[in-house]
Amino acid sequence: MSVVPTSNALRFVGEPTFEALSGKPINTSLWDGGGNVTHVAEGIGADLVVIAPATADFMARATHGIASDLLSNILLTATCPVVLAPAMHTQMWEHPATRANVESLRNRGYIVLEPDTGPLTGTDSGKGRLPAPQEIFDALEAQLNANTGALAARHIVISAGGTQEDWDPVRYIGNRSSGKQGVALARAALAAGARVTLVAGHMDIDPPAGAEVVHAKSSADMHKALIDLMGGQPDGVIMAAAVADFRPAQQSTAKIKKAHGVQNLELEPTADILTDICRQRVLGSMPIIIGFAAETSSNREDLIALGSGKLAAKGADAIVVNNVSNGEIFGSENTEVLFIEQDQVVEPIIGSKLNVAHAVVHRLAQLLDQVDSGSRKSKI
Repeated sequence: MSVVPTSNALRFVGEPTFEALSGKPINTSLWDGGGNVTHVAEGIGADLVVIAPATADFMARATHGIASDLLSNILLTATCPVVLAPAMHTQMWEHPATRANVESLRNRGYIVLEPDTGPLTGTDSGKGRLPAPQEIFDALEAQLNANTGALAARHIVISAGGTQEDWDPVRYIGNRSSGKQGVALARAALAAGARVTLVAGHMDIDPPAGAEVVHAKSSADMHKALIDLMGGQPDGVIMAAAVADFRPAQQSTAKIKKAHGVQNLELEPTADILTDICRQRVLGSMPIIIGFAAETSSNREDLIALGSGKLAAKGADAIVVNNVSNGEIFGSENTEVLFIEQDQVVEPIIGSKLNVAHAVVHRLAQLLDQVDSGSRKSKI
């Protein structure tokens, strides 16, 4: 590992600290190591470049290829993946110039993480904090595992968030899903080296950097998106979205006024996406499909019975069941689920949603390996 601090970075952390942590002498100037042409050698020889924190100034210079110091020169010679972890004040992050720079860098193939939200300098608070260390680590792990991880060369489709079913132009039927579990699953799959497509409904959290995102507002939008993606024969599908079971039978084209009096809202069932994508499996290229089921029973045996029933009815390979009584799970960082497979012992998974995601993704990788080895029977 080579550390290349900017002059401003050295105002926060001294050279001896960087050298002690990295175990190597650091280079700070274009004139260091002139015989080795450091600004070229470091970039060409790197397996991964991470800029943390990535300031608004540095991203602006990176966008336009300005090579004014050693680090920005290295960036121009690097052919490996590049991850930027932004940190700045909220207004700087939201400024149109910064937003344009971020878009340009992402279009170039750089992984630009979303900054965290919380206390900033002084008394201010908002979006702009350096992403959490675990998020930065996961992004780096995803890039390094792209060719070696448990899901390397795999295409995994994950749905997340809730759907919104319009009643009139300003009202809809929705649910409390935050999208956190689906995003955690996407992060875990990326960390395992997968190419991830995230079908995102309404979410209270940003998609992870590195995932391909397909936006789907309603259950019909999500149904179409997932059916279309099945045509591309993904290796695995994880249905973590909270898809509405019902929608208004009639949608008003104009806002319904209170003066109109009491309204009778007639509902009709939405398409069963999990069942339909299970039917879309193509023989010879069978994706592993894992569904999620939110139930309101606190009784473990009831949850197992409900999950097992859905597993059999829908034709999935596994069902992840959790108790959402009182809405306590929605938006929370932690959860408790039961992972149910046919003819398998029910395994409870408890902890953060990211820990649960890693466990589910690990099992998905095992199931895919079983398909490859021929030890798993086709469900078609």
